[in-house]
Amino acid sequence: MLIVETIAKIRRDFFVQGKSIGEIVRTRGVSRNTVRKVLRSGETVFRYERARQPMPRLGPFVARLEEWLEANEAKSRRERLTLVRLFEQLREAGYEGGYDAVRRHARRWRRRAEQASAVFVPLIFDPGEAYQFDWSHEIVVLDGVTTKVKVAHVRLCHSRMMFVRAYPRESQEMVFDAHDRAFAFFQGACVRGIYDNMSTAVDTVFVGKARLFNRRFLQMCSHYLVEPVACTPAAGWEKGQVENQVAVARERFFTPRLRFRGYADLNACLLDRCVAYARGKPHPEQTGRSVFEVFEAEREQLIPYRGPFDGYRSTPAAVSTTALVRFDHNRYSVMAKAVGRAVEVMAYAERVVLRQDGECVGEHPRCFDRGHTVYDPWHYVPVLARKPGALRNGAPFKHWRLPGALGRIQQRLRGHDDGDRQMVKILNAVLTDGLAAVEAACAESLEAGLASADVVLNALARAREPAGAAEISTPAALALSQPPAANCARYDSLRNPVDATP
Repeated sequence: MLIVETIAKIRRDFFVQGKSIGEIVRTRGVSRNTVRKVLRSGETVFRYERARQPMPRLGPFVARLEEWLEANEAKSRRERLTLVRLFEQLREAGYEGGYDAVRRHARRWRRRAEQASAVFVPLIFDPGEAYQFDWSHEIVVLDGVTTKVKVAHVRLCHSRMMFVRAYPRESQEMVFDAHDRAFAFFQGACVRGIYDNMSTAVDTVFVGKARLFNRRFLQMCSHYLVEPVACTPAAGWEKGQVENQVAVARERFFTPRLRFRGYADLNACLLDRCVAYARGKPHPEQTGRSVFEVFEAEREQLIPYRGPFDGYRSTPAAVSTTALVRFDHNRYSVMAKAVGRAVEVMAYAERVVLRQDGECVGEHPRCFDRGHTVYDPWHYVPVLARKPGALRNGAPFKHWRLPGALGRIQQRLRGHDDGDRQMVKILNAVLTDGLAAVEAACAESLEAGLASADVVLNALARAREPAGAAEISTPAALALSQPPAANCARYDSLRNPVDATP
């Protein structure tokens, strides 16, 4: 094969220096036919391409091999056959060639398939048509501790408006909370929601686009009037906008590393940065307008926000004899009357609600650490009537600080021999009369210079409004047809009676 330099020399020898073909053949060491080909064609380079690759042994089996390769690629990674197994099947089918020919052809087939799949079609969305959802993991510093947080990303496909919020986990209640806060921020939802096949939304992935969505996830979508759509596995381009948002947020929002006291401050900062980025970012399709300006126009096309969805994850749990329920590696207290029967733990993103027979028997801020016990001392107040000594050393009351006048009464009663018993009486009054009424009674007792349960309970009794008399309507049969005239003069006869005659 002639190199470009040799062709250039032959052309210069003939056209510039005027050498004959025979002289060029002798000086350059090439054949006469080669010199004629260069001079007659006028080309500066010659390429040889084989029109057809001869495969005397593999040729009859190429169609079958490519069919097997395509079917094998459609299987899950666990079920795919190795190329050696496919080679063995070819041998069983009559192929007499070697493994290298099969390997080379499989490599060329895979390269063609990758080139075909690398071509993407640009997607365009109408206002309010769809949004995309995804998670990412970021590193921040919360209260001085380096923490990996899970960040929920929501993006409106038409306006490119983004919403970003950080959570401790990716559990289902976090998904519900992220959707509610995003839709409240957008002031509406889209017709379709595009997701990957996350386990909190999809229970089963079938062939093609068919999915079995989680029941609670479908309830959320029904509440917001959204149609969920799941992407094809390993086809991230189907939700490429939110994939791009993850990279943008990581570069612009989380670099350098953010430092905050807690999730509330972190999420407030992320929301401000989302708005600031949208105001300064030109829209990729509507030139001359920012993302935020297009988003404000898209708001009119969104499905109106329908209020928060009751997004909890339900788990049954037993109640111990200490009125504690174990959930998520922590323990939470419930009302004393709930002991002995199971409760339903309703886990929200930021709180835990415990219900029994439809009644709320406990509610606490959610703890995401391990091994903690979260008490509500009011849950144990009814038990103090039988065990007043537990007020001093009971774990729920160890660091209990009562508010205002109630706390000052407690301080005064600690010096009495029966101070715990008197304080228990006052605390039980809170369960019947309410904290505000007992607070007022305690303040009245302190103003009088007295600190006693009897005085507080007496003040409570006096403060209670007596029940008003029931109104009795006069029957129509007893109504007077002529009301009597008011005449007070007739009572004067009673003051000056007439002397009786003998």
